[in-house]
Amino acid sequence: MLGKEIKTEAAAMEITINYSDMKYYSEELEALIHKVLEKGAELQKVPEDAEISVLICDGETIHELNRDYRHVDAPTDVLSFALNEGEDDIPEEEKALGDIVINLDRAVEQAKEFGHSKEREMAYLSVHGFLHILGYDHYDPEEKKAMRKAEEDILGACGITRMMTEGKLEAEHEG
Repeated sequence: MLGKEIKTEAAAMEITINYSDMKYYSEELEALIHKVLEKGAELQKVPEDAEISVLICDGETIHELNRDYRHVDAPTDVLSFALNEGEDDIPEEEKALGDIVINLDRAVEQAKEFGHSKEREMAYLSVHGFLHILGYDHYDPEEKKAMRKAEEDILGACGITRMMTEGKLEAEHEG
């Protein structure tokens, strides 16, 4: 893997962040991803010794992964690869939960489309991917409702709202 691997252990789980290119590295963005995933692990009662990895990449990289693993020949914003795919619960002995792949280029585009900050979009995509790994989905209305509630609970607990703007989020990171 090109780029830098950053690995830290949170109280709730070990999070490893990889970069397809170091131009995507940002200390603030990395702190934000850790914050939302740690809060997600806490609220979802993930075992303390769980592990998850995140890859921050470009549209071309995620396009290849989407094509090769999902047979969808198009880029996307986030992919999740659960290691216990199809199982209802995380086995107690299971440490590695899976991988989240986030297309930073698409996150920037979507932030502009939705009128909020890149950081808010990256927080959302991190949580969205994390919940997919835990078995959440959005293919039917009830599943979608449960997933959206879990997303909003995690983001809300981190002080991240739908209308988060660049300045507001940056001010929160400094405090």
